[in-house]
Amino acid sequence: MKQAAREKIAAALPELIDLSHRLHANPELNYAEVKAAGWLTDWLESAGFAVERGIADLPTAFRATYGNGPLKVAFLAEYDALPDVGHACGHNIISASSLGAAVGLATVADAAGVTVSVIGTPAEEGGGGKIVMVEKGVFDGVDCALMIHPGPADVLEPEVLAAQSLDIIYTGVPSHAGAAPEKGVNAADALVIAQTALGLLRQSLLATDRVHGIVTSGGEAVNIIPARTTAHWMVRASTAARLDELRAKVLRCFEAGALATGAKLEVKEYPVYADMRYDVDLNALYRSNAEALGRSFGGTTTFTRFSTDQGNVSYVTPSIHPILDIGCSPAVNHQPEFAAATVAPAGDKAILDGALALAWTAIDAASDTDLRNRLTRRDR
Repeated sequence: MKQAAREKIAAALPELIDLSHRLHANPELNYAEVKAAGWLTDWLESAGFAVERGIADLPTAFRATYGNGPLKVAFLAEYDALPDVGHACGHNIISASSLGAAVGLATVADAAGVTVSVIGTPAEEGGGGKIVMVEKGVFDGVDCALMIHPGPADVLEPEVLAAQSLDIIYTGVPSHAGAAPEKGVNAADALVIAQTALGLLRQSLLATDRVHGIVTSGGEAVNIIPARTTAHWMVRASTAARLDELRAKVLRCFEAGALATGAKLEVKEYPVYADMRYDVDLNALYRSNAEALGRSFGGTTTFTRFSTDQGNVSYVTPSIHPILDIGCSPAVNHQPEFAAATVAPAGDKAILDGALALAWTAIDAASDTDLRNRLTRRDR
C-alpha cells in the first residue's frame, strides 16, 4: 500500500508544486482566500473527491472526501497568508502536502479500510478558522487529524502555546495641544503607560509566557491631543489555564493606562488558540516514516514555540502537527526569506516528503489493529 501511495503522490507532484507556487504568488488574508480555496477544491474534485464548499458557514472552508471505510482520516489544509510578507508561514506547502497525502491514501482507501478527507481550514493566522469549525462540529466524525508545518528544522513535537489576541481601544478627549492641552484626555498617553507596565511585568513572566503587540493608531495630528488610540496585542502561555492567569495580569496593565489618564478602555477578546495535545502513537508512526525518507529529529533550532488553531482540533480528535524542514535556516517563519524558501527546491521537496510521511502514517495507523480500534472509538 505504501508503494502504491508513493507512486500516486510522485505522479501528482508536478501539479502539487504548481498549486504551491500559485498560492505563493497570490497571497490572501484571513477568510479572503477565495482563489486558494477555489484552486484546491477544483483540483481535489478533478482527483475524484466529493467536495463540499463553504462548510461551517465559512465561504472559504471546505471538505473533500474519498472512500467509505470505517477509519476516517483527515488531512488539514491551511492556505491563508500574512500581511506584507505573504506566505512566510508556508501554508502553500501545508496545502500541497495535505492534498498529496490525500490522493496517495485514496489510492489504497478500500484496501486500508479508510475514508479520506481533506479539510480546508481558513484563517489560521489570527482568524481562528479551525476554532469555528470545531464549534460547528466539523471534526466530530474525524478519527484523526494530520498535517505538517514547514519550518527551519524537523521537529516532532513543537511546543504549541495557548494564545489569545486582544484589541485595545482607548477613548479620550481631543483638544488643542498648544492652546488648551488641559482640556484634553490623552488616549496616547494611556497606551504608553500600559506598555510601560507591560515592560515591567516581564520580570515576573514564565519562560513560556509571551506578550507582544503593535500600535495600530496613535492620533491624527501633532497639534491635537489624541482622543483615540488602538492596539493589537497577543498573549501566549504553555496551557489554557496559564493563559487565563497571564491575561488577567496583562489586562490590569491596560486598565492602569485608563486609570492614570482618565481615558476610557475597551477590550475586544478573540477566541483562544489552545495548546497542542499530541497523539503519541501517531507521532511515533510519523517519526518512523519521516526518518525512512531521510529526515532526522533532535537537532537544535530556535523555532520551537508558536501557536496554531490546530491545538483546538487536538482537543477533540487525535492529532499531529510536526515541523518539516525546508532548508531555510537561519531564516525562520514570518520572515521574507522564509517566504522565498517555500518555493525553492527544498520547499518543493518538502511537499513530497510531507505528503509521503502523512499518507504512510495513515496507512500504518489503519494497519495497526489496536491503534485503529482506539482511533475509531466514539467515547473519547
